[in-house]
Amino acid sequence: MKHLALMLAVMLGAGPALALSCLPPDVARTYKQATEAQETYVVVLGRLSFDETKLPKADMERQQETPPETLIPARIEGTSLSQAGFETPFTANITLNARCFGPWCAGASSGTRYLAFLERTPEGYVLSLDPCGGFGFAEPRADMIEKVVGCFRGEACKPNPF
Repeated sequence: MKHLALMLAVMLGAGPALALSCLPPDVARTYKQATEAQETYVVVLGRLSFDETKLPKADMERQQETPPETLIPARIEGTSLSQAGFETPFTANITLNARCFGPWCAGASSGTRYLAFLERTPEGYVLSLDPCGGFGFAEPRADMIEKVVGCFRGEACKPNPF
């Protein structure tokens, strides 16, 4: 995914703006990415809070100046995933990494319920969002939550076809 962002940034900086094309967000695909990554992830269902004024805003005229990442202090309160489902209380100060691909930047809303795949780093937890979704799903539907629980339990975990 990091390579995709770099490739898009290079392409966008070299000429006129292009349309961003993303795969539809899919919890099974994200779950698979998290389990196959070298990093460690914790899956949390909870309310995210942060200062929305710190979200990056891209300028189409000066898109090369848009930072690829904006780190924002945040907090999530909810429950983490276990074999029993989302039962284990989880509250933590985290870092929201709002990523941009050229002029397209991640959006997020404070006070919103998220199904979040939090990367565990030596500095704490990080939720990375990007213009295509990233590792968080705002206002997840019941079927999305059930799918992640099933994936965790070793049940069928197939991403939806495009």
